[in-house]
Amino acid sequence: MLPHIDGKSYPEAGFRITLERGTVTTIYTIGHSRHDLNHFLHLLGQHGIRTVADLRSRPYSKWAPHFQRNPLSGALDFEGIEYVFLGSELGGRPEGREFYDHRGRVDYARRAEAPDFVRGIEVLSNLAGRQPTAVMCAEEDPDRCHRRLLVTPALRRHGLEVIHVRGDGSLERDEDPESPAQRALF
Repeated sequence: MLPHIDGKSYPEAGFRITLERGTVTTIYTIGHSRHDLNHFLHLLGQHGIRTVADLRSRPYSKWAPHFQRNPLSGALDFEGIEYVFLGSELGGRPEGREFYDHRGRVDYARRAEAPDFVRGIEVLSNLAGRQPTAVMCAEEDPDRCHRRLLVTPALRRHGLEVIHVRGDGSLERDEDPESPAQRALF
């Protein structure tokens, strides 16, 4: 079963999400930043994360080549951590001009309604329900990343608790997206 408090239907995507009362699933977010690979793997291990869902639209890093898709997925596999690429569904730079405003900025409200985005949230919900899962992007600070601005609100609407793993290993529980820190971004 997938988490969602209201049992909302998404007929265009062909599924329905429901949540058993009293069930809360946690999902983590993490930014790889310019960490060395050992530090990144330590952060995952420190919090018992067993699946990493890569949300980068283009899983490439000029500054940290060990975070390119193939080297990263190989390193995670070696550590027994599942790698799942969801950048096409949940990435911050979606394909298609319909998801951008006249200034070329992503319209997150429009993107969050797209059937492929909704399916991506379903996949994340399933992953998080199976084992500790983190969504990953490049930006260390979740306040400056689409994983908080686009993906986290959708996860929260579906009844998931979201916790951000910071570069120093500390955990930051996601708060109300209407908090002063969030409003300052718009």
